[in-house]
Amino acid sequence: MKDILSTFSLKGKKAVVTGGMGTLGSAIAKGLGKAGAKVAICDKASTSSVVAHLKKEGIKAKGYYVDLMDKKKIMMCHNKVIKDFGRVDILVNAAGGMIEEATTSKDLSFFDLSLSGLEKMVELNLFAGVILPCQIFGKSMVTNEEGGSIINISSTSSFRPLSRVPAYSATKAAVNNFTRWLAVHFAKEYGKNVRVNAVAPGFFLTRMNYHLLLDDKDNLTERGKSIIAHTPMGEFGYPDDLTGVCIWLSSDAARFVTGALIPVDGGFSAFSGV
Repeated sequence: MKDILSTFSLKGKKAVVTGGMGTLGSAIAKGLGKAGAKVAICDKASTSSVVAHLKKEGIKAKGYYVDLMDKKKIMMCHNKVIKDFGRVDILVNAAGGMIEEATTSKDLSFFDLSLSGLEKMVELNLFAGVILPCQIFGKSMVTNEEGGSIINISSTSSFRPLSRVPAYSATKAAVNNFTRWLAVHFAKEYGKNVRVNAVAPGFFLTRMNYHLLLDDKDNLTERGKSIIAHTPMGEFGYPDDLTGVCIWLSSDAARFVTGALIPVDGGFSAFSGV
């Protein structure tokens, strides 16, 4: 059993988490660190608070500024990480989100969604969220003797589009497609060592969606009630619920896993409603 569990260890691994200041990204970073990895927290926002928290937990971590909308700045971040860490074994692309101008509401119909708002969603969730970091960090990862693991953070709405968020759902579906494409591309063109998979979280209480799911008295909103009713496990997820699957996908225990799309949603994507 000890030998089996050792395949899940990330001791000696070097991990990069983009969007590492987010609720989910920081939880994943902590999980990877607890499993033994040294972690680079990369974000446009100040990383000091998360890095300080990780260090208190006994995790080796360092923060880096990155603007994922700018390929040159991603390269600058990459070069600093390589200088400090020597290499990157794990890349978790946890950046992304929703924007109000690409979300329908009583005041904004689908017909009135602006092109600029839709374009911003594509830039945020597809280009900045996965493609550009995979280009920059992936280029050095394919040269690693022991390869590496790329984990893209998708969403349960990539499988079953959610009301009000057409652009978000569409871009996360694109993340799934790109993940599978890149998994095949890397395996065919650069050997089997760099694996690419996606994790699709269901409904987690984060800063981004808190006001959509709970009211100012922390009672379920109508949307929150609908989500719980369609989640067989009957609750929202906790950020730490993502750490196990990310540790597994990052480790040798997932040696033969690539191109996989793994929902972590309490059964939401499996439930027909009946």
